[in-house]
Amino acid sequence: MPVLLRDAWGTLVPDMTDRHGPLPPLMLALTVVTGLVDAVSYLQLGRVFVANMTGNVVFSGFAFAGAAGFSLAASLVALAAFATGALLGGLLVHRTHAHRGRMLQYALLAETVCVAAAMIVTLVSGTPFVGGARFTLIVLLALGLGVQNAVSRALAVPDLTTTVLTLTITGIAADSHLTGGGGNKAGRRVVSACAMLLGAVVGALAVLNGHPTLPVLLATVILIAASAAATVLARTDAPWTRPLAKK
Repeated sequence: MPVLLRDAWGTLVPDMTDRHGPLPPLMLALTVVTGLVDAVSYLQLGRVFVANMTGNVVFSGFAFAGAAGFSLAASLVALAAFATGALLGGLLVHRTHAHRGRMLQYALLAETVCVAAAMIVTLVSGTPFVGGARFTLIVLLALGLGVQNAVSRALAVPDLTTTVLTLTITGIAADSHLTGGGGNKAGRRVVSACAMLLGAVVGALAVLNGHPTLPVLLATVILIAASAAATVLARTDAPWTRPLAKK
């Protein structure tokens, strides 16, 4: 089997004796969630991201410069809510650092609550999402994704950050055989990029076809399933649950 396919398969169906055990497919599920919610936030909430904070910093710059179509308020609210979620995620990380399974479980439960609340807002408010409903959605989704990012960072599963693909795509090219590299982990990196692409495509198709609530509903379902899996996994004391050695 080619190395790329073997890496991809090993990410989707991991070796449970590996240092990261069952975490890779769960990180991929969260990557799909990122694509879904950012599709809604950008296309329905006014050119703002709830997961990609690099984009919001750039959008803030555009708004400061007076570019049309960008909301400084929306970008700043998203940044603040995301930072608050990351703070909460950091608290979870430091209180559960001894068991990576429980760390993921608590983070997923917190994120699920935020995204489920956002789903309820989309159902109650109706479309288009404007005024208070718009900013409520930005806050709830950015809070949830902030928690996700903080815990994904602490879990440190290689090339599965769940939101940031810049270094992942850089690694695909920079470590390829064309550069003299080993091409290692290319399969995992490609799968990660495809997971976000899948979420974004599904989310955008739903929004563009008049179903803006559907991506948030799908994200909620994925998070509930992932939370259930993490709750089961949190009961084990397998080697992968132990803290990573500090570098």
